Amino acid sequence: MAVFSAILLCFALVGADQIIKLLVINYLKPIQYVDIIEGVLRFRYVENTGAIFGSFATHTVVLTVFSVILLGFTIFYLVTNKNKSRFVNVCLLFMISGGIGNIIDRIRLHYVVDFIEPLFVNFAVFNFADCLITVGAFALIIYLIVDLIKDSKKQNKTTETE
Repeated sequence: MAVFSAILLCFALVGADQIIKLLVINYLKPIQYVDIIEGVLRFRYVENTGAIFGSFATHTVVLTVFSVILLGFTIFYLVTNKNKSRFVNVCLLFMISGGIGNIIDRIRLHYVVDFIEPLFVNFAVFNFADCLITVGAFALIIYLIVDLIKDSKKQNKTTETE
């Protein structure tokens, strides 16, 4: 993936995240919640000072520093990656973009704006940036598992022919 395309995708995803959160602050915060699909999905305004499920809520600075360090390592890996798989790069860009979106909130607001609340399961309220991180991470995990299976099959075939 060309560097310019990667930067453009990252800016677009971070921009979308920040615009969505601005809309949530302006329109959802005053009313607190709105049911999207009764009993299934609600948009509810939450100021999350912690991480997933509100963990580390009293350690916002440590959480922010850790997030920035993790983000830095991910960016470093993406830039120095010899694999050059477009799929892996897109997965990493999704994770980086989501991380940047949440870090912007932590630095600017001292909390992350969450608003997506599934009602059909007992789960945390989350946001678009969290979706980017999760989709990127799961897609990358699936890709790596499939790649390991392919390598294992190749290795078995070469062992059988010897």
